[in-house]
Amino acid sequence: MPNSRPEFTIADRAAAEQLIDLALAEDLADIGDLTCNALIGERDRAEVLVVAREAGIVAGLPIGELVFEKVDPLVGWVPEVPDGTLVEPGQIVARAAGPLAGILIGERTTLNFVGHLSGIASLTHEFVEAARGTSATILDTRKTLPGWRSLAKYAVRAGGGTNHRMGLFDGVLVKDNHIASWSRQVGNSRLADAVRQARAESPTGVSVEFEVDTLEQLRDVLEGRPDIVLLDNMNPDQLREAVRLRNELAPQVLLEASGGITLQTVRAIAETGVERISIGALTHSARCFDLGFDFHHID
Repeated sequence: MPNSRPEFTIADRAAAEQLIDLALAEDLADIGDLTCNALIGERDRAEVLVVAREAGIVAGLPIGELVFEKVDPLVGWVPEVPDGTLVEPGQIVARAAGPLAGILIGERTTLNFVGHLSGIASLTHEFVEAARGTSATILDTRKTLPGWRSLAKYAVRAGGGTNHRMGLFDGVLVKDNHIASWSRQVGNSRLADAVRQARAESPTGVSVEFEVDTLEQLRDVLEGRPDIVLLDNMNPDQLREAVRLRNELAPQVLLEASGGITLQTVRAIAETGVERISIGALTHSARCFDLGFDFHHID
């Protein structure tokens, strides 16, 4: 069954090109591929099938074209399915054809990108499916490797998830350390007042989110009417009570559950009535999706 069809944006392409440059510099330095130089002729040609070794969501196929543009523009890269497709073991997801040396030089870099991003997309898909039928949306976090955030969040979209803020620059998320510092400065521990100040000092239209870890804090913060309240490490009973309080006091505020959520627990959390579930594991703990370069023919 097809899944999401994410847009591979200009920002995603720019991030990919920077990372590809780093990857190729690691592999080739200023010397090149010593193995290909020793054994592969300039006239050798091949066609390779990129094959899924397991079931999951594929993501990152546009990056293959970018890799081979840098390695050898004579290598043609053709995706067989769009990103966001649920593939089965043995399914062909892309083809590469052209000079054999170029294919071999770009093979590992391409597999590293597509395998990593497909792993994120596949794990996201599992969480989305586990929460299906509830009102909860599955979101990512900022727990990404430097340089990989744009691509990791692209893969989350490919898996059917939703992106949280991209960084510190595009959303307010007030956590316990922010509140501790603010309280000392102003001599006030009322979270509702902190919400009002955060709203007043932020650009118009920017989402204001507050983290709480008790129901007492939730009651306080709801008085200030943030856009979102993050409910940190609450169990399902606490989350249900949080939803009841929100519905009573500020029904327009969205509730987001977060903290240690797994595939085994996400369904119960989604069924409490929260609108959002944010999961750092989508990007920091996804394993590499298993893909292979299978030679179709060599000339």
